[in-house]
Amino acid sequence: QPGSRVRRADKYELYQMSVQDPEGDVSRIRRTYQRHFGRAPRRLREDFCGSAALSCAWVAAHRQNRAWGIDLDPEPLRWARRHNLAGLRPNQAERVTLLEGDVLDVRSPAADVLVAFNFSFFLWKTRRELLRYFRRARGRLAREGLFLIDAYGGPEAQERREERRPMGGFTYVWDQDRFDPITHETTCLIHFEFPDRSRLSRAFRYDWRLWTLPELQELLAEAGFSRVEVQWEGTDRRTGEPNGVYQVRKHAEDDPAWVAYLVARR
Repeated sequence: QPGSRVRRADKYELYQMSVQDPEGDVSRIRRTYQRHFGRAPRRLREDFCGSAALSCAWVAAHRQNRAWGIDLDPEPLRWARRHNLAGLRPNQAERVTLLEGDVLDVRSPAADVLVAFNFSFFLWKTRRELLRYFRRARGRLAREGLFLIDAYGGPEAQERREERRPMGGFTYVWDQDRFDPITHETTCLIHFEFPDRSRLSRAFRYDWRLWTLPELQELLAEAGFSRVEVQWEGTDRRTGEPNGVYQVRKHAEDDPAWVAYLVARR
């Protein structure tokens, strides 16, 4: 029946399948922290946690790991409890604490690692607002603490364009709907398309400022972090495509579309 697939679609499940790699993130976080402090991190705070996929993967990775996930929207938190937390063993689920509220205000135990992934902090569009958040994030960290964020950019990020990625059973569509070169404000949408030609349009909408890496490094330093590094994705020499391997770099070749991680040490 035409359109039946979209009626059964779960946008949070589709998002996790399309965008997130929580086990890979856990591995990257652990390696990065080990390199900085010579030990394994145990306490994770996930700001803008959404469905808390990372928090759940974190506690599943080690019996001593604990996670606090914070989000302002109750809907994805309810989904997280019904699906991601429900998929954990009881002794794992009890080590995840989900908190509904503003990441600027919600307090949690001092974290070894605080993350704000999926470009979530781009919602702040002024320097003053973002600096305030970075300072708050630093204050939520333990003495040996790391703050990890991700960013994207390149000339293609400043164009109106749609990118489609087949996922097996559906197609993920990243829609850069608007970009203002004066303010760097951008509106991005996520759609999902199905083989029966139905489409879940505007499943997610983001109104962001496209921050640059120099701006972010300067703001993190101004917020008081002692060291800031950029982890840049490498390139597969055979295909010319990104290879998923991130290394600390101070300079990089021009790239039309890139994703990078920033690591700020308290």
